[in-house]
Amino acid sequence: MKRRILILDDSPLYTQLVKSIVNGTDGFEICGCATDPYEAVTLIEKLKPDMLILDVELPVLGGAKFLRKLIPQYAIPVIACTTHKGMASTMLTAGAADFVLKPDGSAIEEFRGALRSAMANAANLREITCEGKVYKLRRTAEKIAAADRRLILIGGSAGSTEALPVVLKGFDSSMPPTAVTLHLPPGYTSLFVERLKKECSLKVCQAVDGMALEKGMVVIAEGAKHMRIVQSVTGYAISSKEGEKISGHCPSVDALFTSAAELRADRFIAVLLTGMGYDGADGMLKLRKAGAYTIGQDEKTSMVYGMPRAAFEAGAVEKQSALGSISFNVRKKLGEWK
Repeated sequence: MKRRILILDDSPLYTQLVKSIVNGTDGFEICGCATDPYEAVTLIEKLKPDMLILDVELPVLGGAKFLRKLIPQYAIPVIACTTHKGMASTMLTAGAADFVLKPDGSAIEEFRGALRSAMANAANLREITCEGKVYKLRRTAEKIAAADRRLILIGGSAGSTEALPVVLKGFDSSMPPTAVTLHLPPGYTSLFVERLKKECSLKVCQAVDGMALEKGMVVIAEGAKHMRIVQSVTGYAISSKEGEKISGHCPSVDALFTSAAELRADRFIAVLLTGMGYDGADGMLKLRKAGAYTIGQDEKTSMVYGMPRAAFEAGAVEKQSALGSISFNVRKKLGEWK
């Protein structure tokens, strides 16, 4: 489910730029555009957007005054945009979730990145503050409760670029989202993603910070960036950031598994494929203790029985499975949770 965003701005040029950025970002879409506060209120009541991108210099009614009137009646995350940096404090106090400077014509890419980051951060909010008073976001709790909490997590290293396609060929578009961390070098992930697209029928993509996870999606961690799972308004999203090595690697399987273990994990399935070393063992143990179902590839079918062995010996593996049976075991467990 995509987060629906309303734009409030009287500049057609800027509105078109924001539309292209939002619609080009996974997990978000534009549901409407308004040119003045009164039209915005009408559209908010009609469309019930999940987020508002607001121009500070509004006609008739200023952005800060508009927010002070809006938030108590309809508490949604608002990203304020302007060319005036000095307005940041005023807008944040008035209830804006974030503040982004508009581009001056030569900083479009910088604006694109800042807006996407603000959208991802705003999507994870549970409450907002307007003039010192805290308001819980509308419909947040209901959306999270209604979301399908099932999630598949896969990690691996040496031999896993050959093992993963075998597993994914047993999946289909009805599967819960799948997050995969393999020890891939920088620059190789996009090539591997293109290969997987040809070998399976799923929506395969490289991790992008703030990306929403959707049914039938397979997200591959980018080389040299840790991928983690975070709670979002409508379900789960991806955090993809550079960082120090964890368990000897970046990206790290332990980073992925541990982040998921910090959420409500009793509908998660974690799979550890062939690989050298011990990355993933600690995170998988945390997941199992949190209620997740855990599968380790067996020694006979592993190219390198290192990571699955470390997890098994740590007590993190609930079921050992031959490579060719992993997708069956995943689907069987998912069927038990329906």
